[in-house]
Amino acid sequence: MKKVVLAYSGGLDTSYCLKYLKNELGYEVHTILINTGGFTPEELNGIETRAYELGSSHHVNLDIIDKYYEKAIKYLVFGNVLKNNTYPLSVSAERVFQALETVKYAKSVGAEAIAHGSTGAGNDQIRFDMVFQTIAPEMTIITPIRDLKLTRQEEVAYLQENGVEYSWEKAQYSINKGIWGTSVGGKETLTSSQPLPEEAYPSPLTKTQPEKVVLHFEKGELTGINNEFDKPSVNIQKLEALASAFAIGRDIHVGDTIIGIKGRVGFEAAAPLIIIKAHHLLEKHVLGKWQLYWKEQLGNWYGMLFHEGQYLDPVMRNVEVFLEDTQKTVTGTVRVSLKPYHFTLDGIESAHDLMNTKFGQYGEVNNAWTSNDAKGFIKILGNAQNIYAQVNGESYD
Repeated sequence: MKKVVLAYSGGLDTSYCLKYLKNELGYEVHTILINTGGFTPEELNGIETRAYELGSSHHVNLDIIDKYYEKAIKYLVFGNVLKNNTYPLSVSAERVFQALETVKYAKSVGAEAIAHGSTGAGNDQIRFDMVFQTIAPEMTIITPIRDLKLTRQEEVAYLQENGVEYSWEKAQYSINKGIWGTSVGGKETLTSSQPLPEEAYPSPLTKTQPEKVVLHFEKGELTGINNEFDKPSVNIQKLEALASAFAIGRDIHVGDTIIGIKGRVGFEAAAPLIIIKAHHLLEKHVLGKWQLYWKEQLGNWYGMLFHEGQYLDPVMRNVEVFLEDTQKTVTGTVRVSLKPYHFTLDGIESAHDLMNTKFGQYGEVNNAWTSNDAKGFIKILGNAQNIYAQVNGESYD
């Protein structure tokens, strides 16, 4: 039989795809779940069981958390990447790596086709297809949900007709969870005015008494929490467990999709938001003005290209070299206060803190220049605008 590899999550869309590929198109279906940090061992076992029940010839659960951190998250932190100053690319970044691993697996089993469960009205179809067509142009791409323009109700009906009676009550919300945050889509996010209800978010509020946490950074990477040290990917998950109990990191992102329409999606990303904001605060203390300026420009641009599925463009590797080079002095601790639904950054300590100098204290005292030095500097600094005003007779009334 001809083989197809399906990027599988165990949700409604990919469950439909598995049944459809086998029953309607006659494929031998191989399923692969690429775990980027969103599943417990129990959930992974359950998803594997469901895949075989639905007709998978072979299923693989592949953990790429550390690779995903090294190849993607690290640079999203270095660049302080927040799409539209809001969204930490919780899903858009991981899709690229899920696509890459799906292709690698498809080649290893000799598949002639690759499938995914994206719709035709979102960004994920582009992220998957861009990778597939770039590194496996010889393979056929099959997208049943997109091609048939299916609604969730139609998918459920088809599965029921084929003897699948799983509960799809939670299918009213599309939830994608990974190490770098969880996206939440539902009927409310299809509007411009309605918020997501409390119960739509996977992490309920369970702590109300404020707590303080100390984050340790080494060359821009989160190496420890409260004087306990581990690899960054583990620290991210530890911080998520601490902060999500306060229901921190919830928001709704509104942005321009790759296909040109406006999109709205809810998310919760306690650890990513805290890490990015804490990292940025530390950078403001230890980096120079022009380093900060160009980091902001290139970080935003890097995040935009990543979001739009352009990860394989070679310019992305160029930007990563720049971002990593800026992290040489981004070492120190950041103190954070966790509170219900929000957090505050209390301050930093670093041997590279540029505030800790003998030159002076802002607004208080100067030790490295005289008042005459200041007057001369200000006069020269204002030369260009003074010349322009005099030549052109500007009155500025």
